[in-house]
Amino acid sequence: MEILDDDTPLVLGGTKQRATLGYLLLQANKVVATSQLLNALWGIDDAPATARKILQNAVYGLRGVLFSRRAEPQGGSAQQTGTMLLTQPPGYMLRVDPEQLDLHRFHTLVGQGRARQAQGAPEAAAVLLRDALDLWRGPALADLVEAGIEWPELVALQNTRLDVMEDYFDAQLASGRHHAVLAELEMMVQAEPLRERSCAQLMLALYRCGRQADALSLYSRVRSVLVEDLGLEPGRGLQTLQQAILAQDPALTLDRPGPGGLRTAEDRAEEGIQVAAPTGSDGSFAPDAQADRPRRTDAPEVEQRSTDAVRRRVGVLSIRTTLAPSLDRRHHHDLDELLDGTALVVREQIERFGGTVTASLGSVTLALFGLRGSSGDYAHQAVLAALAIRDVIGECAEAGAAHLAVHASVTMGEVLLRHHSQAAAATVIGAVLDESQALLREVPPGEVRVNDDVRRATEHAVSYRGGGVSFRGSQVLGVRQGHGGREAEASEPAYELDVLRGLAKRTWHRSLPHLVTVLGESGSGRTRLVAGFGDWLAEQPDGAVLLTGRTPAAPDDSPLKAQSEILSAYCGVRAGAGPAEAHSAVARQVHSLFPSDRRAAWIMSRLRPLVDVFTLPDTGTGVEATGQGEVLEAWREFFQEAARRRPVVLCIDDLHRAEDDVLDAVEELAESTRPVPLFVVTTAGPELLLRRPGWSGGKSHATTVTLDGSETPTERLVELLLASARDELSHSVRG
Repeated sequence: MEILDDDTPLVLGGTKQRATLGYLLLQANKVVATSQLLNALWGIDDAPATARKILQNAVYGLRGVLFSRRAEPQGGSAQQTGTMLLTQPPGYMLRVDPEQLDLHRFHTLVGQGRARQAQGAPEAAAVLLRDALDLWRGPALADLVEAGIEWPELVALQNTRLDVMEDYFDAQLASGRHHAVLAELEMMVQAEPLRERSCAQLMLALYRCGRQADALSLYSRVRSVLVEDLGLEPGRGLQTLQQAILAQDPALTLDRPGPGGLRTAEDRAEEGIQVAAPTGSDGSFAPDAQADRPRRTDAPEVEQRSTDAVRRRVGVLSIRTTLAPSLDRRHHHDLDELLDGTALVVREQIERFGGTVTASLGSVTLALFGLRGSSGDYAHQAVLAALAIRDVIGECAEAGAAHLAVHASVTMGEVLLRHHSQAAAATVIGAVLDESQALLREVPPGEVRVNDDVRRATEHAVSYRGGGVSFRGSQVLGVRQGHGGREAEASEPAYELDVLRGLAKRTWHRSLPHLVTVLGESGSGRTRLVAGFGDWLAEQPDGAVLLTGRTPAAPDDSPLKAQSEILSAYCGVRAGAGPAEAHSAVARQVHSLFPSDRRAAWIMSRLRPLVDVFTLPDTGTGVEATGQGEVLEAWREFFQEAARRRPVVLCIDDLHRAEDDVLDAVEELAESTRPVPLFVVTTAGPELLLRRPGWSGGKSHATTVTLDGSETPTERLVELLLASARDELSHSVRG
């Protein structure tokens, strides 16, 4: 950290003063609470009694450095510099001109560079991104990091720098400067071997430099690291690139646009698909103007000739959303925003189930399933997507107290997929598209209907009624039990769910205990993620036993309630069982796990209070008499031994509410010196890190998965519908 005044460095004081200034600079022009500053400087548990006084002295010293007095030419009065350290409840704010901060200049240049890249000017983008990266002279606040400072803000800033480096490499590769960035890419991949994007960039640069063997060797190394350390295969993009290199695909050269110049035949089938269907007032389509990826606009105007045409069997989903007539009287710009929010939700659900949105006109959307591969379940996935869209939008409308209905039709059949030599777009032609639109016109609000082909293909997994002479098509009633396919998965954070699956497989394969902490604010999807993991676990052939418990929120509940629930579930203690029955069930399990009578007696004597918590919740327990630490020690040893006989998965919700002894016991579960397939999943709010800043940090068998709280299309739609309802109520009152 360096502060310049007219190119003259200002001298700062000791570590606490520098750390105070550094933290305030990371939160420039924002009020930072005193408690937050104290936690940043010392941590929650290590602050001395004089911490507030030390902080006040640091602030006083900083004001002496920053508020230099400069005499004016006339009058003898003085003025302060533009930077001010203000005391504002509940803490302090550093007011500074953003242009005086290199961090602000970094973000500004990055924004400009990314904009130029999106406009198809990679050379200009590379210059701007390089200028942004040149502002870095090493890790952010390196002097404080060397002094032992570890702040989440610094980790996030470092990750941003890595993202920008990859943006810069993309721009250079798109400009044909693969030789120029090869050395930097090699250093990047060596330092960050799990970042698949930079690995793909290095593979592409090596290939273009004539080193295709090295590119394939790099893929093998990356795959080995992912499989061995995380139990995960490389992502689809990296696998596609490897196949393209093996085939020496011409798309890897620079004659086509896109990040790094890479566009495969499959990508061309998914990008900018034009649907050949008549355009009119009956709900038929024009090409989608909001395709996910930019279309090529620099192609010469020459006669386009068909280079390849393939027939493919697909599922076709048509969706129309209708609003209450009262909502249609709203201002046009408000109505357009509401329709756009609905379209985003529709697109989100379609893509989650593997579909491709190919056209959108007003309130009508068309999607195809089966373009991305030859899987035969495309009709099933199209039906599941239709049900998900109907349910999600229905829930949004209910939450927003506004009427919004969905009409959906699903058909299946053969289409002709034709590529063109001079354009990245493709055309899809087929009578099944017209059939889908004709069926959609007859679907009542809130229903999903399918044609006979879809019903025959999915009747084993989906229940229907009607069809034949009763009405056109068959009405979808619901999904049969056990045939949800990707339905449950689609409602979960997909990437985080993949991480849980991979780590669980690694635990079972290597018999190594592992602790995963899922962090997120309330409503971020912690519970849904763990529920989705549980559904997946139930389908696995490994026979792992899943046990769950929730940390109590009520102060009157036992702090060991979650441990009691987990123990009782493992031992088969049913709800409502009496104390004698419960103690007998637990004793049988203890003696089966611990052959030594002496050891079994010790374990049972310590677990007895947990059984009382489950069977006698209102009468008090013997936890205090036994000692909570010894009870938890016996509980931990019990499950470490149980996992040696059969893989065990423990799920503990709301761990941030747990007492310190419980936190210690949970951490120690994954620190067994014996090889046991014990997998522990906990969910917690960010408060856990405020209490335990080093939670799971530096441990080889611990992983933290953070769920962000960014607004989803569904949440945005609810907000729009709430606004609609408020406006309608206001209109009614005025009327």
